[in-house]
Amino acid sequence: MKKGIIALVLLAVLAFGLYQWGVGFNNTAIALKETSTKTWANVESAYQRRNDLIGNLVKTVQGAADFERGTLTDVIEARSKATAVSIDPTNITPEQLAQFNQAQSGLSGALSRLLVTVERYPDLKANQNFLELQSQLEGTENRINVARDRFNATVEPYNLHIKKFPNSILAGLFNFDELAYFKSEAGSEQAPDVNFEFE
Repeated sequence: MKKGIIALVLLAVLAFGLYQWGVGFNNTAIALKETSTKTWANVESAYQRRNDLIGNLVKTVQGAADFERGTLTDVIEARSKATAVSIDPTNITPEQLAQFNQAQSGLSGALSRLLVTVERYPDLKANQNFLELQSQLEGTENRINVARDRFNATVEPYNLHIKKFPNSILAGLFNFDELAYFKSEAGSEQAPDVNFEFE
């Protein structure tokens, strides 16, 4: 009889311990994932700021009557593509990030070509609105970089939490999947080739 009671008490203690472990794992994983989700929203916010500034920049540049329309069209189309790509922040996959990064890189490239082309137009370069927008865009690019770094910094503790044993067992049971890190596009480690030769 005494052995049966001891066995039941031990079983209850073990069950309670497993329950506490499961609850602790789940709540920590949810908190870490929510932090990553919020931080991804900040990345998107920084990109949205850039998209908004680009709209103002295009309007300012359009005021230069002899400015190349093809360059502006490239920026407008790249901006449209970049804003069309969205990511579910609760389930960020490497494929989604690659697609998002590709669209944003296309916009960065078109914007760079626009800014290089502006060198041909001294009146536009001296335009106070243009100079202010260019300065804001440079600051926004820095914000985007900081936001991406912060996102990656929040992904790491979440991924470590769900990958470490024995948490990896519960991660599978509770459907906590690894989040993807934001990675630069292939070839971005090389400096861009900027050509100032105008014909």
